[in-house]
Amino acid sequence: MEVDVKEWLKEKGKVFLKNIGIKEGQVILDYGCNVGHYTIPTAEVVGKEGKVYAVDKDIESLNELMRTAKTKSLKNIVPIHDQSKELKIDLKNQSVDAVLLYDVLHYMNIAERKKIYNECYRVLKANAFLSVYPKHNKLDEPLWNLSDMQLEDVIKEVENAKFYFEGQFYKKLIHDNNCNTGYILNFTKK
Repeated sequence: MEVDVKEWLKEKGKVFLKNIGIKEGQVILDYGCNVGHYTIPTAEVVGKEGKVYAVDKDIESLNELMRTAKTKSLKNIVPIHDQSKELKIDLKNQSVDAVLLYDVLHYMNIAERKKIYNECYRVLKANAFLSVYPKHNKLDEPLWNLSDMQLEDVIKEVENAKFYFEGQFYKKLIHDNNCNTGYILNFTKK
């Protein structure tokens, strides 16, 4: 378990993020970042000219993320403690190049997911992309609000929020503290 995280943070996470479209100099939003298993390698990929907004409702997770960032001398991560129940992202319109919604949708009901898709659409620049890891869907450890949804259902739901489905990847990635394989769905703004 700990070995998976170390390998992910050392190199595998950066390779994964580059493969899904993250580039040097971009501004990225990692929504529901937890302790930063995606935030840390994203910050390394975007480099000093880029920025990563790390949003989470758990202040302890954000604190742990920032301790890890400090040990790696990463100064391009901006933690955002989301205490609101409104699912409002505290960023300007069209201010980010990509949003990562990884392993968070199963916590939200349909109304909440619609709100977060709308917020993602609002903060994304023109031609920017939304990357979704819909863990816990019907075919992938079903749980809570995605347990009765197929991947196609998730795709349709995001498309209904004015996004265009670009494609899917079946990749090795980190979930909690373990590497596994899963589907990543990429969308662009219409």
